[in-house]
Amino acid sequence: MVKFSFISAVFLLGVMCFTSACNNDIFGLFGSTNLDKRLEEKNNFTFLDKRGWRTLSSLGDEYSFIVLTDTHIEDGNIYGLEKLKNVIEGSDIKFVVFSGDITQNGAARDIQAFIETADSMGVPCYPVIGNHDIYFDNWTSWKDKIGSTSYRIDADETTLIILDTANAFLGARQMDWLDRELRSTARHVFVFAHVNIFTENPLDFQQHTSTKERARLVSLLQSRCNAMFTGHLHKRIEREAGNVKYITIEDYRDNRVYCVVSVSSSGISYRFEKL
Repeated sequence: MVKFSFISAVFLLGVMCFTSACNNDIFGLFGSTNLDKRLEEKNNFTFLDKRGWRTLSSLGDEYSFIVLTDTHIEDGNIYGLEKLKNVIEGSDIKFVVFSGDITQNGAARDIQAFIETADSMGVPCYPVIGNHDIYFDNWTSWKDKIGSTSYRIDADETTLIILDTANAFLGARQMDWLDRELRSTARHVFVFAHVNIFTENPLDFQQHTSTKERARLVSLLQSRCNAMFTGHLHKRIEREAGNVKYITIEDYRDNRVYCVVSVSSSGISYRFEKL
């Protein structure tokens, strides 16, 4: 009976991984790290400090930024991501956010490929950790080369908040931190995480694992945030709750999609482009 239950569990997990949008590695998944361990590196800004990106330079009254997700860099393959530089040059784009699953399995080589690509963009690039980025306990590569997985960036009238949802939840400590940060933000607030909050299909398991936590998150962001961007699902979903836009972007790796967010005196707009 025990043997049957174990086999059944493995089979069920395999089916879930196979049918899910995110290209999971079942053995890498078992080798993932825990959130508390990563939050211990909260003040480690190796990647940002070396480039002076902890504080954005003046954004001006009107500016744009790019959000993309699920690049899944693997074996050094960045899937044409270097072409994003051509989009940025000569535009009003001030920064780029990579919303999780930057790598396929967190390998040091692929983290380095991301860093080299980010350095070529000509604007600050802000990484968000995803579930694939912690596979096989490769969180150590992220820790050594990038550092913190949740942090805040400020510039002029804009606040960016980066969250760690690589284990499909935020945890009490991180939720409390978010609550505190939201009490002292700028006029425009954008939140970024990897795991999506909403789905289109009630049978789709790929979202935050705790319904109570999702409810608290939506409550915290209500009227205190302009938009929250996520990925993970490899589908585009647009929702609105409590005057907050929740935008899940389809994956870059297979669809080459990115979102351009424009801020002006007339409001905030979003458009989707393909590279």
